[in-house]
Amino acid sequence: MTEDAAAAARHSMDTTGKGLRTGALTLTSSVVIGVASAGPAYSIAATLGLVVAAVGLQAPAIAALAFVPVLLAAFGYQQLNRADPDCGTTFVWAARAFGPSWGWMSGWAIVVADVLVMASMAQVAGQYTFLLVGADGIGHDPTHVAVLALGVAYMLAMTWLCFRGIEISARVQSVLLTVEFVALVVFAAVALVRVWSGTAGDAALTPQWSWFNPLEIGSFSTFVNAMLLMVFIYWGWDSVMSVNEETVDARRTPGRSAVISTIVLVSLYVLVTLAAQSFAGVGEEGNGLANPEHFDDFFAALGTAVFGEGPLGQILVHVLLLMILTSAIASTQTTILPTARTTLSMGVFKALPESFAKVHPRFLTPTVSTLAMGGVSAALYIAFNFVAAGDLIYDSVSAIGIAIGFYYGMTGLACAWLYRAALRGGGRARWMQVVLPLAGGAMLLFAAGWTAVTSFAADYGETHWTLPFAPHWQIGGVFLLGVGSMLLGFPLMWWWRRREPAYFDGDTVTRGLPDAELGS
Repeated sequence: MTEDAAAAARHSMDTTGKGLRTGALTLTSSVVIGVASAGPAYSIAATLGLVVAAVGLQAPAIAALAFVPVLLAAFGYQQLNRADPDCGTTFVWAARAFGPSWGWMSGWAIVVADVLVMASMAQVAGQYTFLLVGADGIGHDPTHVAVLALGVAYMLAMTWLCFRGIEISARVQSVLLTVEFVALVVFAAVALVRVWSGTAGDAALTPQWSWFNPLEIGSFSTFVNAMLLMVFIYWGWDSVMSVNEETVDARRTPGRSAVISTIVLVSLYVLVTLAAQSFAGVGEEGNGLANPEHFDDFFAALGTAVFGEGPLGQILVHVLLLMILTSAIASTQTTILPTARTTLSMGVFKALPESFAKVHPRFLTPTVSTLAMGGVSAALYIAFNFVAAGDLIYDSVSAIGIAIGFYYGMTGLACAWLYRAALRGGGRARWMQVVLPLAGGAMLLFAAGWTAVTSFAADYGETHWTLPFAPHWQIGGVFLLGVGSMLLGFPLMWWWRRREPAYFDGDTVTRGLPDAELGS
């Protein structure tokens, strides 16, 4: 093949569609997917207590500040998608900026984060289904075989919906998110009304502007750890970028959806944090948010206290249970969507076996990629459920921060590098294409690194492993899952490079952005 022919082939590979259904998602449905992917009810329920235990009254400040690096990363996604709307997102963009190996590891990080978190979401969905119907004995036992069976069933059902078509997935997400959003707002509104009316109880606190002052946090280490807890509850909004090729105006709508999704999320998180803290206080006993018994779900502890024990109150308490259930189910579905499209893109560009590039001729969705994501996630959930009394599932949620911070950070750095020429031009482009994405990327890479280093300690999470030979280190389970999963990508990448070198030789993804006027 001549050099000109090879260049033409590479350009064709860069611009040819992948067979997905174009124009299927509007701005509204895209935002729904972005917000639902974060699982706001599920995420805040399992995080807020830990944040309050760390920083006390400054929890609202952490909720607001954790939004900053996420928004800056969203700007990077927006700019890159405008020039190169590929469903592989960071996999493609990092390869264009820094080369094939960086791109492959970025794609691997997306897969790692999504697969690791699926077990937790399926488990929560299973538990809350039993709690909703009054089977508390089963619902409060996360490793019960019935919870496991129902969680796997939810996984398979959501996999089937994702396989069945992007439109039906979006419609299901709209219903699930409506239940979740309304329940969160009603909870926050009732809690704040009771605080201001003086009927919230002795622990209630009047909201203060000082709660938003991060300088009142005792130490920098405490501040960083609390930020790490909160920043990753925003994770998921980038799903709107993974379905970019199926969205109306693929170059602009996904970017707008990403920014809107993050703004909706920060508004919701700050409102709920403010309301819960005002109503329950930050004590370590009773309904206090810092009570360790409530760390896994403060809604369950506060539901009856906020809504009362009357018939209407109990209905609303059950709505809270339904809210967590729908949040977990929605997140399960929207976690499958981006992973399947990432591996689809990797298959198209020969970074994975060609089978991953297959698209269903009728449903126009990834076939092997979707089914593989569902199957691997279900198998991992079953394995985790029977190891270390199921505690690996808890550690897997903490471990995903390492992968998330890596690929979010790589997106910010890739944007800054690919648009570096904008530094000479000045104006808005300099900030939106270079400075802000670079700052967001650096902060998120720092977050990933901090989590990796601190999670080595045996007492960081719920599990640890002792090295069977000298020096007999005790290594935290979070480190093993997070760092270990990322390191596993290297032998897989090297093995595939020997099998199929085209991607790694730069034959399928070219360096620089496709549009010469946008790249440098």
